[in-house]
Amino acid sequence: MKRIRMRKHDLFAVTSALCLVLVIACANAALAEEQDGGAPGDWLSRYSSARTIGIGGAFVAAADEPLGALWNPACLTQIYQNAIYLESARLFEGTSINGLSFASPERGLLPGFGFTLLSLSSGEFERTNELNDVIGSFKEGDMAFLLTASKSLSPRLSVGANIKMVRQSIDEFKGSGVGGDVGLLFDVLPTLRLGVSMLNIGGPNITLREIEEQFPSEFRGGFSLRVLSGRGLITTELAHHDWYGTRLHGGTEFWVHHSMALRVGYNDTYLTGGASFRLANGMQFDYGANDHILGMTHRFGISYRFGGFFASSEAIPPAFSPLGTQSVTKIHLKSKTKAETSNWKLHIVDKSSHVVRRFSGKGAPPAHVMWDGKDETGLPLPDGAYKYRLVVMDSEGRELVGPERLIEIMTSGPQGEVPIIISD
Repeated sequence: MKRIRMRKHDLFAVTSALCLVLVIACANAALAEEQDGGAPGDWLSRYSSARTIGIGGAFVAAADEPLGALWNPACLTQIYQNAIYLESARLFEGTSINGLSFASPERGLLPGFGFTLLSLSSGEFERTNELNDVIGSFKEGDMAFLLTASKSLSPRLSVGANIKMVRQSIDEFKGSGVGGDVGLLFDVLPTLRLGVSMLNIGGPNITLREIEEQFPSEFRGGFSLRVLSGRGLITTELAHHDWYGTRLHGGTEFWVHHSMALRVGYNDTYLTGGASFRLANGMQFDYGANDHILGMTHRFGISYRFGGFFASSEAIPPAFSPLGTQSVTKIHLKSKTKAETSNWKLHIVDKSSHVVRRFSGKGAPPAHVMWDGKDETGLPLPDGAYKYRLVVMDSEGRELVGPERLIEIMTSGPQGEVPIIISD
């Protein structure tokens, strides 16, 4: 009965998240009809990555990846490992957009650092003379480079800033400018986070020919709520733009499995969706889709995390026989936390996700633990594959979850048929 209640609770939480997204969509529909485009830096203001597009671009309070500095530069305090992100997308009429971002987490007194490079390139436009005769073609190109630094002022409060450099070219006309962004993240509760940012402070200002154009200032604020023991995320964002007024974004993310996430959201005027696939080696593949008046757009991204703060475990050998010469397996444990390690745990679960053996302790985990293939009561477990992972908590409440790995018990040994030859 307990498992049934948990399933109902999970279903209620996911349904509530979907309803929230639809409410935001309805509330924003009338607003969207009166919006127009063409503001300086509009492509950067509306930018969405392969992951963020799936949650409707509502990322100011949920940012936890290098590219999140575009929404909130304080996000680097939520990154625990060095991370690099790449994406490329082809939009409409030959337009393409590319992104590269790298971030390193804060260490001690040093803040977290990162950089982001984004570029937008159009297809070819016809060049005409005074008589409207076609005399050639030209392209438009935009590029933005962000340098980011962020620091935790306390376990609950983080701040960050960007230096933003942009360049624009249309035909033979070129211009560049510099501006700044600031952001803040505040953990109201362990599962509830608020995020605010001010973008385009003091510029950038670009002059292509004679008239100087300034990127409009933009304010973003919102919250993110972790549900279902961290597997689910509900996030909303309110963005106020000097040209467009106020826009609403919202979305939800749910990790169906430790290696796969699904997303649905509403991005200003259109429904969005996406998914992620995470590998044990630190690689993650993201996909996002966005409806648009010109058709569907699709984004693909890839990221890799390494070093920094982590938790990992590895069983050697990964398959053993309690009745054979290799009667136990040694599970090696490694971790590195931002603050002093508070406690650790390693659970071994069967194919039904039931915990069959628990290892845990205070402080940092030991170099290894030994497992003899028995459950909590000391009874031997049946042959088969089992899963395990290391989870470490530091003194400031940060939880590091290691990759899930497989271990196998084999007591029967190899099986097969032995031919019998009868000779006369």
